Amino acid sequence: MPDIKLNNIRNFIFDGLNIEIYDRELLAVIGPNGAGKSTLLNIIAGLVDYDGSVHFDGVPVNTMATRERQVGYLFQDLALFPHLDIASNIGYGLAVRGDAKKNIEQKVDKLLRLMKIEHLRIRYPKNLSGGEQQRVALARALAVSPQVLLLDEPFNSLDIQTCNCIRQEIKKIHTEFGITTLLVTHNLVEAKEMGDRIVAINDGEVVEVSDIQDGYEYDFNRPYDMQHCSGCTIDCNCKK
Repeated sequence: MPDIKLNNIRNFIFDGLNIEIYDRELLAVIGPNGAGKSTLLNIIAGLVDYDGSVHFDGVPVNTMATRERQVGYLFQDLALFPHLDIASNIGYGLAVRGDAKKNIEQKVDKLLRLMKIEHLRIRYPKNLSGGEQQRVALARALAVSPQVLLLDEPFNSLDIQTCNCIRQEIKKIHTEFGITTLLVTHNLVEAKEMGDRIVAINDGEVVEVSDIQDGYEYDFNRPYDMQHCSGCTIDCNCKK
């Protein structure tokens, strides 16, 4: 999985941003609304215009289309297709790139088992809970076998119990697959629990970089409530 470097990135938010995400790292990016967190993910994915350079393992990807960057993206609003059933949602990216039908079916089956949502195969997004939709969206992001996984506020709309369970799932997947991962959040507790390092962004600038083991105390003048996984009712790794 790639080491990612952003050099002198400039656009409507950033003015000379430089940052490195290490190979197989889970980097937590924290900051208030409007700080540039989601824009950072969109630059790496190639979804917005920018000046400067983005390198994957030393190779510039600036002229690569999003589909060529081998990026899996879990959007904040999940962006599931309401007219497709769950199996088709998960396999959508594979179908777009022209994979054989049999290969798509096998990959979808594997991801349904991995995310423990086999029973949702023929259901539609509108009939799922928030936690179930989150798992489907994560499975879809993983379906294309990404080298980079981008997570934009993935727990924002979940209740505390479900939020903790999905965090456990993502940590487990990151450990097993070793995907270079960026997690965007405004929640310091999530950042501390999930990240190998934390990068704090404010007003389009990196204001602090910290290794978790060194401690992290940066505060954006807002409280962060501790969350505990208790009373969980779904099948997840917090029970193991």
